[in-house]
Amino acid sequence: MDDVTDLNRNNLDRATSPYLRQHADNPVHWQEWSIEILEHARSSGKPILISIGYSTCHWCHVMASEAFSDPEIAKFLNETFVSIKIDREQRPDIDQFMMSFTQAQQGHGGWPLNVICSPDAKPVLGMTYLPIEPRHGLPSFMDVLRRALDYFRQHPGDIPDFRLPKPHTANVMEDKLLRIIHGSFDGQFGGYGIQQKFPHYTTILFLLYWYDFSQDPIAKDLIEDHLDAMMNRGLHDHLQGGFFRYCVDRRWTIPHFEKMLYDQAFMLWAYSLGFRMIGKSTYKDVAEKLVKCLDETFKHDGLYFSAHDADTDHVEGETYLWTEPELVEILSDADFEALNQKYEITDQGNFEGKNHLVKIRDKYIPDVEEKLLEIRKNRPQPFTDRKHITSWNAYTAIGFLMAYRYAGLESGLDRAERILHLLHERHFTGETLAHSSLDGEIQPGEFMEDYASMLLLLTYLHEENGQYTDLIEIYSNGLSKFHTDEGWIEARNNDFQAVPAQDYDQPIPSGISLAELAMLRMEILKDGEYTLQDYKPPVSHDFANISTLIANGRFHVIHSPKKIDWAELPAGTIQVRSETISDCYKTACMEFEDMESLVESLKAENHPDMQI
Repeated sequence: MDDVTDLNRNNLDRATSPYLRQHADNPVHWQEWSIEILEHARSSGKPILISIGYSTCHWCHVMASEAFSDPEIAKFLNETFVSIKIDREQRPDIDQFMMSFTQAQQGHGGWPLNVICSPDAKPVLGMTYLPIEPRHGLPSFMDVLRRALDYFRQHPGDIPDFRLPKPHTANVMEDKLLRIIHGSFDGQFGGYGIQQKFPHYTTILFLLYWYDFSQDPIAKDLIEDHLDAMMNRGLHDHLQGGFFRYCVDRRWTIPHFEKMLYDQAFMLWAYSLGFRMIGKSTYKDVAEKLVKCLDETFKHDGLYFSAHDADTDHVEGETYLWTEPELVEILSDADFEALNQKYEITDQGNFEGKNHLVKIRDKYIPDVEEKLLEIRKNRPQPFTDRKHITSWNAYTAIGFLMAYRYAGLESGLDRAERILHLLHERHFTGETLAHSSLDGEIQPGEFMEDYASMLLLLTYLHEENGQYTDLIEIYSNGLSKFHTDEGWIEARNNDFQAVPAQDYDQPIPSGISLAELAMLRMEILKDGEYTLQDYKPPVSHDFANISTLIANGRFHVIHSPKKIDWAELPAGTIQVRSETISDCYKTACMEFEDMESLVESLKAENHPDMQI
């Protein structure tokens, strides 16, 4: 075996993944996933440890510094296992398969995700973080490894296959959708869930489009309560404008401090559309600060990095936290008083003796906040994962485009087109669309989500200028490769089985929902045929239900020779280039003599969100 695949060393120093490189100094002889490594495991008869995580994962760091740095554990793994490290952001197909197995076996999952497999890569035991020594009801990692090895020795060749089930979801009647969403909502603190709070921006987007045609006050209240909670509480970085991944408590107070690009992208969409529909100026402020955050901390060489770590120098949230004495020292008495009136500041703090800034009232103190931000910028900063992920950058382009349409971001259209051109130029080879790159080096892998997000972006851009028909055809053809006789698959990679695509829309839209929305919009823009659809269970399938709103006539499909200003149209509108002028809505079409008559007709429908 040559040096590239020498199993007697840790080979992650050759990896293109920042996450894998973080483990390059472990004494464990980590290998990257490859056909060669899998064949070696099979021929050697050794079980496989597959460990999956990502570079900004706090507990991945903890396990790397504990179990995977322990000489005894490393010696045991090196002698008895083939150890493979996987970046979940590079290989979402393997991650989804192993996560589904672990959730089915244990009832829960998370990262780091550690799965012990047979020599032929069949999963046997899945687990998340485990300590070196037993504590808090968790067994030691070494004990689990030894028990697994004993099992293999006692049951050689007796490992069943695990098959990912294809998604099957029940249909829901339209008149029940809002009732179900309302019933799942936390009416006391906003959002969904009674423990951790993730931002359900797919639900917000669905409700915004629902509210556009229904004007239902319950939908409006749900939208505002959710947007306000995320905007005012601890999920929001009030100084720089971005959003953290989730909060660990029901009250939205303490976040898990990592920042993901996809969260910023969908939040930009949600707050821009929220400003258009609800009219709160604070939502526009959030959108503007999101753009600032993206430009200052994510942007690189025209595209956007994937994530920022939760930790700074191995301490969670360290960059973002303040002690009360520190604030008293650096601020004048008047500035500290202003800060204290807007934010919860105490001597005890709200996180490990320090204060994470959480609003107690909507009050603007930009001079004080800017001063704190400048001080914070001079602190050590969290690690940044510098990957450019195709789908996440496409989401960002869509976010910019929505900010252009609904929140007055004049540069939004140019930004979206720039991202599209760079992704196509750098990640599309003429035959395949790469999933990601690092410092210009393409990382292999072909995934449905990337084609679907690019196609969706193209359909939105086509509405602006009538262009990109050639690219729409290229990416729609590419997307079709992932639709088989048995349904959608997540990826086409020759080193792993075809994984049935999931349809769960939290926290981000599923690949299926992205693909079906993109293809539906493409058919509408081509004046193609499409049929009525059934609604899926809300909260978990809200992005899919946006497609159903469109297919069932809840969006206006406007035909006109040139683009109409978005401020003159309902939010739920698709613009189609045509020599005729018409509005198709609620399964009926009406023709008009000129565009002015069409706009007047829309105005007569009394859409309060229309700025006419």
